[in-house]
Amino acid sequence: MRRFRVLLSLPAGASATLAFAPFSLPLFALLSPALLWWLLRGQSPRQALLYGWLYGLGFFGAGVSWVYVSIHQYGGAPALLAGGLTFAFCAALALLFALQSWLGTRFVAHPRHGWLGFVGLWWLFEWLRSWLLTGFPWLYLGYAFTDTPMRTLASVTGVWGLSLLALLLAAGTVEAVHHRRLQPLLPGTLLLALTWLLPAQWTTPAGAPMSVAVVQPNVPQLMKWQPAQRQAIIDQLLALSAPHLDADLIVWPENAVPALYSQVAPQLSALSAALADAQATLITGLPTRRPDPDAPGRSLFHNSLLLLGHDSGVYHKRRLVPFGEYVPLEQWLRGVIAFFDLPMSAFSLPREPQPPLRVQGQVLAAAICYEIAYPELVRRSSTTAGLILTVSNDTWFGRSIGPDQHLQMARMRALENGRWVIRGTNNGITALIDPQGDVRARAPVDEVAVLTGEAVPMQGRTPYQRWGIWPLLGADLLLLLTLLITGVRTAPKQYRPASTGLDR
Repeated sequence: MRRFRVLLSLPAGASATLAFAPFSLPLFALLSPALLWWLLRGQSPRQALLYGWLYGLGFFGAGVSWVYVSIHQYGGAPALLAGGLTFAFCAALALLFALQSWLGTRFVAHPRHGWLGFVGLWWLFEWLRSWLLTGFPWLYLGYAFTDTPMRTLASVTGVWGLSLLALLLAAGTVEAVHHRRLQPLLPGTLLLALTWLLPAQWTTPAGAPMSVAVVQPNVPQLMKWQPAQRQAIIDQLLALSAPHLDADLIVWPENAVPALYSQVAPQLSALSAALADAQATLITGLPTRRPDPDAPGRSLFHNSLLLLGHDSGVYHKRRLVPFGEYVPLEQWLRGVIAFFDLPMSAFSLPREPQPPLRVQGQVLAAAICYEIAYPELVRRSSTTAGLILTVSNDTWFGRSIGPDQHLQMARMRALENGRWVIRGTNNGITALIDPQGDVRARAPVDEVAVLTGEAVPMQGRTPYQRWGIWPLLGADLLLLLTLLITGVRTAPKQYRPASTGLDR
């Protein structure tokens, strides 16, 4: 039986990937955690540590396999090295599942309610992944329900509540089958019933729709940062934008201009003047440089959004991607392989609060690439905003499942905050998303395109915008503390089952 559990752990974790985009089979958001709870029931902490790590290796190994594409195809690492780095990344993330499983069997293995400890710890570790070591908030179970009627819960609890719903139903079903009683199904069933009673929308229009034109230039990643290609890229952006000066807002993607603004300002001056005359605004992603206030003579580089034309302003990215935008342990890793010397991998975080971006009198909440994955970051910035704008360069992911997962997270941010999301990317998936998380318009992937449409500024706050994660976090900590106090004395009886021949 132990060998069977070892063999099952890896595919049990990998199966969760089928719950998320592009597969979008939410049943696996129930089946995968249910299998993990079945694997952990009655096991020793040492066994749980192994099963949890193997499960996590499958969970992240399948779910974030696109890391390999970034490292090998665009980072220049040989296939063997890229595979090793990808494995190391997933193996390190899997330690979180190992720790979560060990803690559950060691401290909250309550004789009757240990399954609630499993639910509480999984949920807590999802929250930990939103900030630990800058965070990796990817593959939350709740994303699986973006296209289901249960998604109404996102406006009240964020994606966190949908994750909780999935866990209660998954582990509760295992307990109900094991003990042949229905009580474990009650918490999940009640929460599921609540989703049918919640309103579909909590916010209302704040004014006339804003006409937008989102430029998707589809510049190949391997040529993007070649100096000889800079002028051709700028000329293409200008040509694609020229027919759309009648739009209120034109959007270029993340780092659309492959140079510092100070280097290309002359080439953009004519477009900026034309935009101002037309009462239109351009938002473009590009790197910026400014003096370091703490080190005279030195400069800070930022991954930024810049407003040109009718409105002005700048936004600097607040969540940087390790190795892609900054290099941890830089003094040792720079120069070792090409992957540690990617273009624009020396960005800095902003050191002071940033004023909101304003376009046509409306406040925009900005999120550059990876930032849209952070529920609380987007919640805080969108509280007073009428629209959410996110730009990205998903060319780094190739034709993997990464871009689809990224779009799914942007859709969840629309649901959570009751706001339209304008999403601009270099090669896809460029989209306009309404407050219910539905994609109203999208551009073809890997094609040069300009997506035109309207986005409606919204007003009012969803319950999630008002309260954030704190009610659920408080309830989760209270649950775990109660199980710890009431169950720790009986835990050894739970993880020392009678020996059977199958255990050999």
